[in-house]
Amino acid sequence: MRNTIDWKDYQLIDCSDGERLERWGDFVLVRPDPQVIWKTPKTDPLWFNANGYYHRSKSGGGSWEIRGKMPPYWSIGYKDLTFNIKTMGFKHTGLFPEQAVNWDMMRKVISEANRPVKVLNLFAYTGGATVACLKAGASVVHVDASKGMVAWAKENAVSSGVADKPVRWIVDDCIKFVQREIRRGNRYDIIIMDPPSYGRGPGGEVWKLEDEVYEFVRLCAQLLDDDSLMMLINSYTTGLSPSVMEYILGAVVKPRLGGSVFSSEIGLPVLKNNMVLPCGASAVWYNASVKL
Repeated sequence: MRNTIDWKDYQLIDCSDGERLERWGDFVLVRPDPQVIWKTPKTDPLWFNANGYYHRSKSGGGSWEIRGKMPPYWSIGYKDLTFNIKTMGFKHTGLFPEQAVNWDMMRKVISEANRPVKVLNLFAYTGGATVACLKAGASVVHVDASKGMVAWAKENAVSSGVADKPVRWIVDDCIKFVQREIRRGNRYDIIIMDPPSYGRGPGGEVWKLEDEVYEFVRLCAQLLDDDSLMMLINSYTTGLSPSVMEYILGAVVKPRLGGSVFSSEIGLPVLKNNMVLPCGASAVWYNASVKL
């Protein structure tokens, strides 16, 4: 399992009985995590004195209980990046801190390419990968179906000092956008895909990852050429294992472009017991010229 130990403003303090105890900068949150099925004792007093506690509803969704004073948003940093955090309606904060291990990997590839690098970030959410790639010197096309998430990503770009870098902000259905890019003859050096397990596009288009991912990878692979550097797929879908995503990349991309593929779980170190909590999976194709 890959993880980073370089976070200073984020910390997974403990996890037990379906919940995480986390520090986000100056604030402590308790959030649900269904894969935390163990019931170890909650001995840390922060479990009972957190600034925010997300209560899941039996009918779906849930709500935040804010204890004491907590602002509607605040910022945390990772290395030289800054992200704006908000308590969202569905337990999220606008950032997946486990993805830092992938941000570091992409920044290394971009900085070592010694040439202009063009990145396509699909299902780009609030732009963690976008600002990381911009900071490393790449140009980025950021695509997400949610206007609100793209606006949030722009805020993160401003906070990270990369708003003036070469980036296009696109609100669109990712499949339709890729189809148009193919017709235009555009190519990319790095493609990042962070698709949801289930979702809808701006026109009501239904997305279910297990049904769509193989054909979508085949579609996106048409935007790669012999000089392309990397394709990265992230998944938070429990039914889509790292090895399955690795096989898809190996079957679709490697026969045409060579290179190598690998996959792994990504996770977060837990302060309480030195374990690493699995938080999803990534699969990567990379060019033979790339050294990881």
